[in-house]
Amino acid sequence: MSVEVLLDAGVVTRCRRRVHLDHDPTMRDAELAPPDPASEQRIADAQAHRARIAEWLHAESKGSWASVPPELPARERAELTRSALAEGVAFVWGATFPADRDGGRRGGINLLVRTPSGYVPVLVVRHRITDPGDGARTTVLPDVDPAHGEADPKRKVRSHPRDQLRLAHTRRLLEATGYAEDDRALGGVIGLDADVVVWHDLTAPTWPGGRSALEEYDTRFADRLAVARAAAARAEALAEPSRILECKRCPWWPVCEADLTRARDVSLVVRGEDAVELRRAGVSTVDKLAALDPADDPPIQRTGTTFDDAVALARAWLADLTVVRRVETVEVPRADVEVDVDMESFGDSGAYLWGCLLSGADIGIEPGYRAFATWDPLPTDDEARSFARFWAWLCDVRARAVAAGLTFRAYCYNALAENRWLYASVDRFAGVDGVPTRAEVRRFVESDEWVDLFRSVSEQFLCSRGKGLKVVAPVAGFSWRDPEASGEASMRWYRDAVGMDGGLPDPAQRERLLRYNEDDVRATYALRVWMSDEAAHAVPFMGEL
Repeated sequence: MSVEVLLDAGVVTRCRRRVHLDHDPTMRDAELAPPDPASEQRIADAQAHRARIAEWLHAESKGSWASVPPELPARERAELTRSALAEGVAFVWGATFPADRDGGRRGGINLLVRTPSGYVPVLVVRHRITDPGDGARTTVLPDVDPAHGEADPKRKVRSHPRDQLRLAHTRRLLEATGYAEDDRALGGVIGLDADVVVWHDLTAPTWPGGRSALEEYDTRFADRLAVARAAAARAEALAEPSRILECKRCPWWPVCEADLTRARDVSLVVRGEDAVELRRAGVSTVDKLAALDPADDPPIQRTGTTFDDAVALARAWLADLTVVRRVETVEVPRADVEVDVDMESFGDSGAYLWGCLLSGADIGIEPGYRAFATWDPLPTDDEARSFARFWAWLCDVRARAVAAGLTFRAYCYNALAENRWLYASVDRFAGVDGVPTRAEVRRFVESDEWVDLFRSVSEQFLCSRGKGLKVVAPVAGFSWRDPEASGEASMRWYRDAVGMDGGLPDPAQRERLLRYNEDDVRATYALRVWMSDEAAHAVPFMGEL
């Protein structure tokens, strides 16, 4: 007797092995990773965001409206949805479709909008869906009628493939129920800013190779359905474990990690498509990779690290080394006056804290840590004040150093985050007293005075367990005072610090965040000092492994 398999939209962007494990009856008692509190909070935030959008759109809607209660069993939600569609209700919120047993699909969508020829799906997400530019097709909320969509002169579509694939899944469910538009395949997305609906043509050739979102979805879904059906039937597995970025937050990682470690799988040091190709070439384990001669021709055409680096990483893993040197001599730019900078943000809502550590020559400013923060819940205009104070202080330090004939440099770890909020802050608060111009920020970011230590580490070290600051700084002897210190944990602390969930602001959590931020900038300082003085002697050179 075959086991029925019904898949939701999430499978098309999910690891194939996870799809297998989700449907393998022999894995029902396996020990999973504990729920990630940060992920759970993001889910709760998204639900609250959708609830606010639903309330607003309902109040502004000009046609009939039906809401399907999410607490009802799926069967009852599907019946209510079916009735609303049959009645021609203009807007259906929280729709759940009857199971598409032939297609192997199940699922729902936040909003269905009736048009003259059927219904179009609208997805509500808690991330930004546009960037400055032009060309996105939008309607200004609360207008959710795709007939009013126009090319937007101020917005271009921000790439979120997952959103389009979720809309494609809904399109197929609409087709199965007989309520899809028959003359086109559109889907809309409402984002974090909740200012417009971005409309996607799911048949447009906007994907690699000229494929459409629907074509991409169909290919992926057919593959995941085959994987799931094989697992449910206890047939030969169509997906084997391989370490990828998704593993970090996957509940099945303890299972896969144990399997990969037992097999000493090559993906433990080389990820993604390179690991797949190495297995095909017969290099399936870390041991086999480590035994290769870097001077020989590589067994595959690589897309990630070089062949030399891959072999060295394998040898470092076997030797239980976190880092090895790629260069004979480690160098890092230094200056007479140095400032370590670390920014703390809350999702896409803003940057609430800029922490700085001043060290080096005496310029008349007390050395040490200082923080420029706003504790008004983000988003807030008070963010402009704290950012302006940070920028003024940084410029003052630099000016004093120059006036004294001293060199100056500022440091961060992975400038993508800091640069993002430097530019975002000047764009959002342009014209506010003390906020620099975009040109001023660009001159600083592109100068030799702004140093990304992540780049220095990447260029001069191979890191067998990742290149994050929490991984690399301990090699330099640094440790965080808070045993839970992490970017994910800081999100939870911030919510309590500002009373985001309706409680009173917690001063203890504010102090915790400041201590965590201070440790981050002290970590980059310790790493830099270590790289300057000790790294060449303390870390093996890859050529010696």
